[in-house]
Amino acid sequence: MALTFTKENFEKEVLRSDVPVLVDFWASWCGPCRMLGPIVDEIAQEVTGAKVGKINVDEQPELAAKYGIMTIPTVLIFKNGEIAATSVGVKPKAALLNLLK
Repeated sequence: MALTFTKENFEKEVLRSDVPVLVDFWASWCGPCRMLGPIVDEIAQEVTGAKVGKINVDEQPELAAKYGIMTIPTVLIFKNGEIAATSVGVKPKAALLNLLK
């Protein structure tokens, strides 16, 4: 299962992480987000050497605004506290895994 990132744990879990972090910005009412969610959960189960988590944009609007999230689902890959890659929309699992590399 993917982690849940919030404004309270974001700095520690994402920005200060010593491994790459996949962050899925989503909302419960978003159909494409519901399609991507199980893929993100699968990646969370399978990947070692990285963190995988989700941010509900309705519950964490400050984080969505900070990173300019205008369309969901949006996946950001953080490495060393910086955005290393961005993916908007539903993508196949292989494409998301490739972003983590």
